[in-house]
Amino acid sequence: MDSSRSDILRQVGVISATVFMLIAAVVGVGLLGGTPVQDLQGGALSADATVLAPATSAFQIWSVIYLGLIAYAIWQALPSQRTSERQRALGWWVALTAVLNGAWLLVAQFLTLPLTVLAIVILLVALSLTFVRTLRIPTTGRVDAVLLNGVTGLHLGWVALATVANTTAWLSTVVTGQDAAAEIWGVAVLAVVAVIGALLGWRSGGRLAPALAMAWGLSWIAVGRLTDAPSSTVVGIAAIVAAAVILVVTIAQRARKASATQRA
Repeated sequence: MDSSRSDILRQVGVISATVFMLIAAVVGVGLLGGTPVQDLQGGALSADATVLAPATSAFQIWSVIYLGLIAYAIWQALPSQRTSERQRALGWWVALTAVLNGAWLLVAQFLTLPLTVLAIVILLVALSLTFVRTLRIPTTGRVDAVLLNGVTGLHLGWVALATVANTTAWLSTVVTGQDAAAEIWGVAVLAVVAVIGALLGWRSGGRLAPALAMAWGLSWIAVGRLTDAPSSTVVGIAAIVAAAVILVVTIAQRARKASATQRA
């Protein structure tokens, strides 16, 4: 297949993956008569299921991510992007993450809770690999930076936190009678999240999108624990601290990198 045909195939593939994601989202959230997300898996995925479940408003970030992916699908389909080396390197990866995104919702709607954990972990791995590629391949402009780096970063940051919440939801159905230890484990997991988020911000040179998405989710975990059941002041404060650590480290690294560039 010549390069022109392969480029067109990639552009069509990204659009098709995005359309699949949107259809899966409509089906997965129960708009066609299925079960709403908060009631799926016996309510294990609801905002009050575990101490690490974000409050309901946190999930509004999906609207931003979906709009970003739709905008990317349209932009990458332009003739000016057809032979872009960055699109060639990243287009199929973004398409994969869109398909896996939709697949998680279908798994949650029709299959089992353990399989939702497997699905979201696979999505997290795909997003991590995609994000690493955005770091290695130079950005070509502001639109590129927003629709590839920014949207992928938001997607990665949110899914990283969602993986923690999803896994905790599953474990809470497997390990019962451990309410007294829930706060301890919650704080421990949030400490790990803070370290991972800080490392991501540092190693990425201060990319803001993943840090903002993680801080957003952590903030809503804090809101959930401080204002709703299961109530936990300790976990709520730990979530706030984790969000602050991630943002401070990321912004500091971004400022350090900008300063070094100016000196150079």
